[in-house]
Amino acid sequence: MKVLIIDGQGGGLGRQLVTAVKEAHLDIEVLAVGTNSAATNAMLRAGADQAATGENSVEVASRQADVIMGPIGIVIADSMLGEITPAMAVAVGQSRAKRILIPVNLCDSIVVGVGEISMVKNVQNAVNVLEKFLG
Repeated sequence: MKVLIIDGQGGGLGRQLVTAVKEAHLDIEVLAVGTNSAATNAMLRAGADQAATGENSVEVASRQADVIMGPIGIVIADSMLGEITPAMAVAVGQSRAKRILIPVNLCDSIVVGVGEISMVKNVQNAVNVLEKFLG
């Protein structure tokens, strides 16, 4: 089972996701792809099994993943201050993988109906969904 975690900017959310997934001791491979090298390095330092950077890496990894995790912006073209290209959003959106997206109300995208939950709790909820998906 291959889990792809995608993040951008400083990679803080991606780092938290990688850490939480690894701490859950699931029998999976964690591949991290950053939209920039800072995000990639943050996720690699958190314990990702493999890591890559950039648009083509998002496209290739999205085709290979069983599960994709990240902020909701990874499916919105030009989100995350323009770091998510249209090609990246399409690759994630068209992937056969199960997508586990974390609501982040930034960069002009507001997710209505999402309560004021801390990022730590959102990350744990995402890992809980992953565990249920894995059975």
